[in-house]
Amino acid sequence: IHSEKNLPAAESSCLPLPYDSSLPSSLLQSAPRVCGCCGALRPRYKRLVDNIFPEDPEDGLVKANMEKLTFYALSAPEKLDRIGAYLSERLSRDVARHRYGYVCIAMEALDQLLMACHCQSINLFVESFLKMVRKLLEADKPNLQILGTNSFVKFANIEEDTASYHRSYDFFVSRFSEMCHSSYEDPDIRTKIRMAGINGLQGVVRKTVNDDLQSNIWDPQHMDKIVPSLLFNLQSGEGTESRSPSPLQASEKEKESPAELTERCFRELLGRAAYGNIKNAVTPVLMHLDNHSLWEGKTFAVRCFKIIMYSIQSQHSHLVIQQLLGHLDANSKNSATVRAGIVEVLLEAAAIASSGSVGPTVLEVFNTLLRQLRLSVDYELTGSYDASGNIGIKIIKTHEERQLQEAVIRTIGSFANTLPTYQRSEVMLFIMGKIPVPGVHPALTNAGSGGCEGTRMIQIMLLKSLVQVTTGFQTTNMLTALPNSFLEPLLSFSLMEDPEVRLLVLTILLSVIDRHDNTPKFSSISIISDISVLKLKVDKCSRQDNLFMKKHAQQLYRHIYLACKEQSSGPQHFETLYTLLALISMELANEEVVVDLIRLALALQELAQTNEESLSVYNRCAVHALSAAYLNLICQLTTVPTFCQHIHEVIEMRQKEVPFLLPEDVFIENPKLPASLEKLEGDVLFQQSKITEVLGGSGYNTDRLATPYIPQFTGNTHLSTCSRILTVQQYRSVCVSSVDSVGMEEQERERRRQVVEKFQKAPFEEIAAHCGARNTFPMFSLSALPRPPPSPSGTISSGYGQTQSRSVPVYEMKFPDLCVY
Repeated sequence: IHSEKNLPAAESSCLPLPYDSSLPSSLLQSAPRVCGCCGALRPRYKRLVDNIFPEDPEDGLVKANMEKLTFYALSAPEKLDRIGAYLSERLSRDVARHRYGYVCIAMEALDQLLMACHCQSINLFVESFLKMVRKLLEADKPNLQILGTNSFVKFANIEEDTASYHRSYDFFVSRFSEMCHSSYEDPDIRTKIRMAGINGLQGVVRKTVNDDLQSNIWDPQHMDKIVPSLLFNLQSGEGTESRSPSPLQASEKEKESPAELTERCFRELLGRAAYGNIKNAVTPVLMHLDNHSLWEGKTFAVRCFKIIMYSIQSQHSHLVIQQLLGHLDANSKNSATVRAGIVEVLLEAAAIASSGSVGPTVLEVFNTLLRQLRLSVDYELTGSYDASGNIGIKIIKTHEERQLQEAVIRTIGSFANTLPTYQRSEVMLFIMGKIPVPGVHPALTNAGSGGCEGTRMIQIMLLKSLVQVTTGFQTTNMLTALPNSFLEPLLSFSLMEDPEVRLLVLTILLSVIDRHDNTPKFSSISIISDISVLKLKVDKCSRQDNLFMKKHAQQLYRHIYLACKEQSSGPQHFETLYTLLALISMELANEEVVVDLIRLALALQELAQTNEESLSVYNRCAVHALSAAYLNLICQLTTVPTFCQHIHEVIEMRQKEVPFLLPEDVFIENPKLPASLEKLEGDVLFQQSKITEVLGGSGYNTDRLATPYIPQFTGNTHLSTCSRILTVQQYRSVCVSSVDSVGMEEQERERRRQVVEKFQKAPFEEIAAHCGARNTFPMFSLSALPRPPPSPSGTISSGYGQTQSRSVPVYEMKFPDLCVY
């Protein structure tokens, strides 16, 4: 029948007579009888394999015979490779003859044998299995591709007992990646093929990621195929936002979508990435977003990196941040929308990452962002991406550059929020060192940086960055939070003519000084009859705070005073100055500071009264209102009834006669001001003599209270810089103040010299007689002694519901002669 008469019986018995559909049915029925005499000569494993196939493939696998085959494979594992080879031979023949029912039966048998057998001989069986899977994947029938993929996924979930030295999965990576990009006409079949490809890639990763003997799946040649394939399918589900580290809340329908399956696969891939593999996994993501212009939309790019940041191990977060920063640098001359997209991704990544997200190179992160900020300013001013001034190919849009700048500033703040206090202080100093000062940075006056306008823009952008860094800043030691190297240059910018720069400087000071979140309670200037409603949070002034004020108080007072003299100051400036005065009173105040702040408020009243600076009517009224609002606050903090009474009497008189000197009538949208402001007299002014009298009765230093406040230089190394940016009137005032200060210092030095000379040359009896007097040489003989225990002579309130004891000044106390000697 088969024209095989000359073959040996054993070989002829191997011919698939019962499976040849081309034979007549009568011959098929008689075939077993024809070969029956040769059946016993065929190998047992072949007979067992043949028996699992039914006559009708629709009947499916013969389970009883499959159990016999499985038992045989377990009993004789050395035959497993031959079983696999024979099944592979049958499957190849069935595929070629389009007998797909038998193909499914063969694959089912292979799957069951794989699940049951874990012996040392399984490697050769696996080779036959992979050969059959490859045969199915190479077929042009979608059902066969899906069948082969499903079998491979089952195989990938099996943990093999023995290692394989020669197995390769390169074909499967390429083929599954190709299936992920399927463009089959039927959408349902296309979706199934793509999902099969995703499952296949997931299987390859599971099978190879922890096997050191396999080719490294993290190599760029593999990652460049796997990651873009996953992102291609993830993009189809861009409308579904990644809500949590794992999509556990997704519905069953969503779980069946390619996008959700891709996200799970992508998360698993990233979760298995070790330290050295992060770069190879993230680089294809960056390239995919570049090649498909996906940075500009931001949404998909942000979603991708949210998945990455949530999936990788937290200690590796800084590696992703560094790659994004490097990619930002590489795109420095790309469009503003692309750079803004990268920056937005950085912003989201920093918010997700842990406190170690910046990694070991903290300043390098901020240096990169500041460099991008400066480049954006240059691009906006020059209109070109070419520093040489040549006309750029791309048109630079100002509003896009502004959006980029704001995004960079927000990102700087986001990174700063992840840092501990000491590192944030370093970043503050670092940014301060980048702010250009006219006359000190001559390179900024060239045409490439836009001259003075370029300098101003960079100053504003960097100060805005400092605002972001200092927001939420908490410190217990003001000396370390505001060191000389930071405070002095910061205050030097408070004297600039640009009102926006001055306002940013004040905002930065508020953020650093406010340690109890009291700033929102002073968002507007008003006369508060009872400050207890504010529920202020105040702690006792610490020793470090006292040292800080002893060192820097005069600097702060001077700059507050000079800020009130600026013609360009608006309502926001005065409101911020009021808040600054209030915060100093609550955060850094001791007896001496309280006295100086009252003197400062009275000096501001005198400034508006004399009008030597030729201020506008609005500015004079605003300074009067600022002084009144602050004195109303400080009198309630000191809890001296007579002091409060005087302040309230003046305020009531103003409400009746000159309401435009109170904040409620000044700091409104349309203030009703007089055409001119004549010199005021009488009960509408706060009287320094009266305040000195009432506070002196409570133990305050009357000599200091009676001395009018004059702003003084405090050895600021930036004075030469400040003088370059002051107005003529400011410069004249500063010079006059400086001369007055020098004169006072000379008088004090001469007085001290006379005291020292007297104690060196006078007889002992004369010195002893003078020591008995209360007020003899108080500054020399008693100022160095320790303060005595608190006395009940008076108290000062630190805030609502809190008071602290006051002590009688040392120079007002009597000491025994022996103590003085």
